Amino acid sequence: MLAGGGTGGHLYPALSIAHALRQSPGPCAPVFIGTHAGLEARVVPEQGFEFHAVRSRKISRSLSPGAALSAAAIAWGAAQAALLLRRLAPVAVIGTGGYASAGVLLAAVLQRIPTLIHEQNSLPGRTNRFLARWVRMVALTFPESAAAFPAGKTLVTGLPVRPEIALGDRRRGYERFGLNPEQLTLLVLGGSLGARSLNRAVAEALPLWSNSGLQILHQVGRGNWEEHRAALGEAPPWYHPVPYMEAMGDAYAVADLVCCRAGGSTLAEISLVGRPALLVPYPHAHADHQTRNARSVAGAGAAVLLPDAELSGQRLASDANALIAQPARRAEMARASRSLGRPGAADAILDAVWDMVGQRGARAAQPAEHGTKRGAA
Repeated sequence: MLAGGGTGGHLYPALSIAHALRQSPGPCAPVFIGTHAGLEARVVPEQGFEFHAVRSRKISRSLSPGAALSAAAIAWGAAQAALLLRRLAPVAVIGTGGYASAGVLLAAVLQRIPTLIHEQNSLPGRTNRFLARWVRMVALTFPESAAAFPAGKTLVTGLPVRPEIALGDRRRGYERFGLNPEQLTLLVLGGSLGARSLNRAVAEALPLWSNSGLQILHQVGRGNWEEHRAALGEAPPWYHPVPYMEAMGDAYAVADLVCCRAGGSTLAEISLVGRPALLVPYPHAHADHQTRNARSVAGAGAAVLLPDAELSGQRLASDANALIAQPARRAEMARASRSLGRPGAADAILDAVWDMVGQRGARAAQPAEHGTKRGAA
């Protein structure tokens, strides 16, 4: 059973683990638990996985009525999850972070079901730090995260990435997004919901790029799409904004430089495909963990850090142009980026689960018919 969601950053690692489980021989099939309101309620069924929804709510950062509501929602969700766990009888529960996983993992711990959580960021989030006291194992993306968790429980696996990310095709990407193969491409990502400060900086930078020979592929975000289009007016032909990109593998394939936030999932995708990056960490992330992520990647030589407080059209154009003008530096950053990638992260997590439940040979077992045994979740 996989628990996680609320945002794509928590959902897509879980989906990557589910795909790895589906593709490996053995008697287990993945089942998801998430929320009705999260991205998982739409995406998980679309990808052919069984999905169940329970109540949850973001954990409040302060003592307030909101904190009481969060606690009540998580308790309600834990009760709902407890009934599902008894009915489905999973051999293990994997949590990939976010408020959607809290009640499920608590219910699994109380029922003594083997549990593993995955931490995406260099500075662990509230939910995983809270759960780490009781779960059996903690899988890490960044080695430096280990200090925040109980000794002896952690394992560095990297962050699972969707299989399609590594299957992008440059020629297909040019055709899909209407790009010119003769021009260098800057890919700008603000996450599934977008990033207002990035969108604003791109709009301000467009006049500065008018004679650069650069083309821009920009994921604006569904929530910001209409606002951005209205503010932008008529776009130049070399600027290609879209609300959301389903074919992210192809988008990365055409990118000569990526400008994005510094969430764990995005950084894992970039390093898997080996792209140089200009990172603009989201400044309001819990404990500024995205800046910690970005510093780790920049310290390895794979990225340049641009603080959101310093972001403007002028600064974005200047930093991006400086990298675009240095192909040798971009090539070195790309090599450093690829060295950080962990393509076997999902399999490493599954191996840890089989060790945890005493079924080390489970992945070599004969496959069972999917869905014929409810206890195979």
